[in-house]
Order: sequence, then C-alpha cells, then structure tokens
Amino acid sequence: MSSVKQVLQSPSFKKTVKKLHSNQKKDLDIAIKSLIEAPNLGEKKRGDLAYLRVYKFKMVKQEVLLGYSYQEDELVLELLALGSHENFYRDLKTNL
Repeated sequence: MSSVKQVLQSPSFKKTVKKLHSNQKKDLDIAIKSLIEAPNLGEKKRGDLAYLRVYKFKMVKQEVLLGYSYQEDELVLELLALGSHENFYRDLKTNL
C-alpha cells in the first residue's frame, strides 16, 4: 500500500486545531504522521457515517478521536473532525 500524497483539512478541523496548546499539537502531529504512513489504522464506520474512519489516540493523557476519510485511489487523506467522544458522532452528522 502506498502512503498518502495529499492531506486536506476541513474548516471545522482547522478551527479546532487553532484552539489547541502546543503540547496537544505535538500529539496530534504524531497521530497524523502515523495515519499518513498507514491510512487504514482507524476504524471504519457504518450507516450514515460510512465515509468516515475514526482513529483513537492519546492527547496529553486523554483519549481523543480523529475523524477522517481516505480515498485510496487518489491517495488523499481528509481530516474532518477532532474531539473527545462526547457528542463526537452527533456533531459530525450535523456539521457535514
């Protein structure tokens, strides 16, 4: 499998990342790099969110969910959402 050639960010993802502290951004960067190397790490969702994969990782000792979609034919990784589990999926359904 090839690694990702292009990484896109949704406006809501950019907005969330802007609010993070530098130590949180470091953990996020590590998670994104691991997704770039192996885009199928996240769990594929079903139903309304079938386009979505969710990767769980620790950000400053707290579990965080990173929602993304991966287009294998184009080698494009699109970062869609970042947040704690509380209301994560509900917010994704309303924002996208």
